[in-house]
Amino acid sequence: MFTGETITLKCEIKEGENREMKYEWKLPHRNTPNTNSPPTSSEYRISRVSVSHSGDYRCRGSSDYLLTGWSDAFRLTVSSSKPRATLTAQSSIIPAGGSVTLSCSVEGSAGWKFDWFRRDSKFSGAQKIGAGTSEHTISISEGGIYYCRGGRGDPVFSTEDSAPVTIQKQVLAAVKLQHSWSQIFTGETITLRCEIQGGEGKVWKYEWTAPNTNSPPTSSEYRISRVSVSHSGDYRCRGSSDYLLTGWSDAFRLTVSSSKPRATLTAQSSILPAGGSVTLSCSVEGSAGWKFDWFRRDSVSSKVQLMRGNEANRVISVSQGGLYHCRGGRGDPVYYTEDSSDVTVTETLPSKPTVTLQPSWTQIYSGETVTVRCEIQGGEGAQWTYEWRAAKLNTPPTSNEYRIIRATESDSGGYSCRGRRDYFFSEWSDIITLTVSCKIFIQSI
Repeated sequence: MFTGETITLKCEIKEGENREMKYEWKLPHRNTPNTNSPPTSSEYRISRVSVSHSGDYRCRGSSDYLLTGWSDAFRLTVSSSKPRATLTAQSSIIPAGGSVTLSCSVEGSAGWKFDWFRRDSKFSGAQKIGAGTSEHTISISEGGIYYCRGGRGDPVFSTEDSAPVTIQKQVLAAVKLQHSWSQIFTGETITLRCEIQGGEGKVWKYEWTAPNTNSPPTSSEYRISRVSVSHSGDYRCRGSSDYLLTGWSDAFRLTVSSSKPRATLTAQSSILPAGGSVTLSCSVEGSAGWKFDWFRRDSVSSKVQLMRGNEANRVISVSQGGLYHCRGGRGDPVYYTEDSSDVTVTETLPSKPTVTLQPSWTQIYSGETVTVRCEIQGGEGAQWTYEWRAAKLNTPPTSNEYRIIRATESDSGGYSCRGRRDYFFSEWSDIITLTVSCKIFIQSI
């Protein structure tokens, strides 16, 4: 018994059932409270027992012609100290998705029921998670600070609270690349993140293991500016927060390529039909996450013009001839690929040249001279280069005129032309047919 408890001693008499008995009690010594007026009932109740109540207690009873002798002594021992409950844990760490068993006990005594308490932190208030349970064990699945206490009797006498036991719950951590790029290139800026499942709303402390660093960050993000091949390797993280703890995450393997990638530009067609369009596609082989810049020049020597920038779509449609190239960019700050090779798109102009003869005879005789001329309507003043189709022309001229001196029968045939200026082509002209006949000599008789 412990100081402060309320106890009841009972005098039980065999064969005394259904009889009205008178009871006498012998108490330990004279200075015991109520010694001069011991009870005459079968129960001796002591409220708030103290050390002075320790000793031997006896009783006897009488009724009509029945008389008992004094009972054997009941030795009551009252401890001066208030007992303290003891809390033990099966483990101090709750595995991910699991639980831990806590046990509460009061050494050397019995009859206790238990109250269970939990705090989220050292500074938060305690929450009662179980009250008056006769079982001395409970199963928990949340981290925190736990303690217990025992209680027995009526009114309830409570033990001192147990010493607190800290339980940490293990959750899962994973290293993720901010952008799910399959390939990383030297010079890019990347961010690795330590993501903790079920860790939302908590303040975490982080640890990292990483290649090529003596001072990894303590935050959830690991940012590497201008990454190099030496940053390649395995990255792991773990976190702790109050009574939550992760193990080391699985390794995230980072591979950094030493070469800067080059964009590739392809054209649906190199010829742009009059009034139509051509589709251009830009790509970066073996990697993702790119946005694209598109460029055009009117000629090889002219200044590059940015047509569109930071386009998520890798395909555009163009309706002008010119010299095109593209590049990819991704990340923050933006990392750019090498520019693609140039792709030439030649535009077909709606104007159609006309082939004329000077003089305008389609039939001439051997030895005559004729000039074949290519005329482009609306093309006056432009620097055109001309192409010719002719039966006899092994090295056709690039000017708009083709002069035939002393024509022969071999000059007979169809003639057509077209004009080219930078990245513009005209259509081929209609064919004009020239016929060269033998010269007829008439002799007089």
